[in-house]
Amino acid sequence: MKRLIPTGDPAQPVEFADAAQPVPAADEALVRVEAFAPNRGETFLLEDPRPGLLPGKDVAGLVVQAAADGSGPSVGTRVVGHPPQGGWAEYVAVPTHSLAVLPDGIDAVRAAALPLAGITALRLLRTAGSVAGRRVLLTGAAGGVGHYVTELAAASGADVTAVTATAARGERLLERGATAVVRDVTEARGPFDLVLESTGGAALPQALATLAAGGTLIWFGQASRTPVRLDFFDFFAGPEGASIRHFHYAGAPYGEDLATLVRLVDRGRLHPEIGRVDDWERTPRTLVDLRERRIRGKAVLTTGTAR
Repeated sequence: MKRLIPTGDPAQPVEFADAAQPVPAADEALVRVEAFAPNRGETFLLEDPRPGLLPGKDVAGLVVQAAADGSGPSVGTRVVGHPPQGGWAEYVAVPTHSLAVLPDGIDAVRAAALPLAGITALRLLRTAGSVAGRRVLLTGAAGGVGHYVTELAAASGADVTAVTATAARGERLLERGATAVVRDVTEARGPFDLVLESTGGAALPQALATLAAGGTLIWFGQASRTPVRLDFFDFFAGPEGASIRHFHYAGAPYGEDLATLVRLVDRGRLHPEIGRVDDWERTPRTLVDLRERRIRGKAVLTTGTAR
């Protein structure tokens, strides 16, 4: 089969290589990949790839070999999956607890845009607890996670202020339920009960300053790739007694959350935002554009099997 492997070259981050088809473990299904979606974190890993790195955590396709232990979907079932690695290939072995069955109404492109961003959004809001009637500030809202968080939180009754410097993305977030969109954290009008922060750098202390006393900031990313500096005494200016929680989405099984996301999309309650769809032969160019933030919304690559 063909798979994409890292090169370490910023101008050509991946290249095609011949590889043996994966041999699934007893609790894994072999999936023929029809579409996959790169994530920004994967573009960071490609800058200095570790030996043996096989990118690809968001896939959709067809089960061609069921799990030997009898778990999971049968041969011929359309699925969306979140494997630990290796999804940028024609075939990938996926633990059955990280698969969800796709209904006829959801194509592989939309499905591939769901896993990492959608699971992160679900688990982030689960960590936050009930958001009904709460004022929420969301930084870094232009990305896939921000889009899903906005739509899910607004549907749950939250008053969401989203931060994005991109006007077009701001319009889409308003359409998906945001109460307000601002271009910079300093423009947000608090106080907020909850801050969901994914930028790091100077944005986190600025966002923290908008919290109500006793509020909560959940820190789930550092897209700026700049460390955060906090001053103990800044808390007394407003967010006294506030809590900062560190959040990371990871932790299998993923199947139940994937099934929830699929159900929400199928019922028209969640809308994957696709910024670009390309043949996977164009993956190197797409990765460069992702790194340089030229793509707004999820990028999805389709393999030859999707034609």
